[in-house]
Amino acid sequence: MIGTAPFGEQPAGVFNARLNAPGHLLYFEPTPKRVRAAFGGETVADSRGAMLLHESGHTPVYYFPEQDVRTGLLERTDHATRCPVKGEASYWTVTAGGRRAENAAWAYEQPLESAPWLARHVAFYWDAMDAWFEEDEQVFVHPRDPYHRIDILASSVPVRVSCDGTLLAESSRPKLLFETGLPVRYYLPREDVRTGLLEPSVTVTRCPYKGVAEYWSARAGDRLVPDLVWTYAEPFHDAEAVRGLLCFYNEHADLEVGGQSAGRPRTRFT
Repeated sequence: MIGTAPFGEQPAGVFNARLNAPGHLLYFEPTPKRVRAAFGGETVADSRGAMLLHESGHTPVYYFPEQDVRTGLLERTDHATRCPVKGEASYWTVTAGGRRAENAAWAYEQPLESAPWLARHVAFYWDAMDAWFEEDEQVFVHPRDPYHRIDILASSVPVRVSCDGTLLAESSRPKLLFETGLPVRYYLPREDVRTGLLEPSVTVTRCPYKGVAEYWSARAGDRLVPDLVWTYAEPFHDAEAVRGLLCFYNEHADLEVGGQSAGRPRTRFT
């Protein structure tokens, strides 16, 4: 539903039919996972009947059946928003452990005819909660999309990375990471990278599929290119094959693959 995926902002392919609302499609489905949201030391929602809402251009959102939400921790507010395909949303503040998360929960109590199944379900802003769990594993950033796939393939294609005329890396043993809706990323062994040109960065990002990324800036001539390189030192199991390998943002460097320019992807994702 994001990037170049079929219902993302910039789909890479074409459909054989015209969609009625290509910019705002909804897909509501059950998940077999037990899903929990925690705040202030309390479990706010706990369900084996949670639903996953896919929406064009957005990451998935969990919706909990009302009976699986601790409504005693919710306080209705006057805040409201309106979606052209879902209807008007009502909001609640979550209170637990002496803390408050303002307008952190919402529901479509009278959804439009285009989304009737949203009735009697409650959703929470991901970042407003302290922690989320799928089964007994904590999940970060957003729910894992069951249609989002990572494939990591070993390759012998020569990869060359430079910036402002400075060679930063050259390898004929990259690992190619193919991720749904995102550009191909080329992960290289440290031995094939001029690590003497790299300076540690304090930047850290999280990916729900790959884990925590650590960054370096790169020295290219007289210029320091910030956060150009990253690695997953302790990746999640789906990304184990790129453990400790280095990857460059080809949006900010010159990447040659097989002797040809790989171009610069349209969106910046790790």
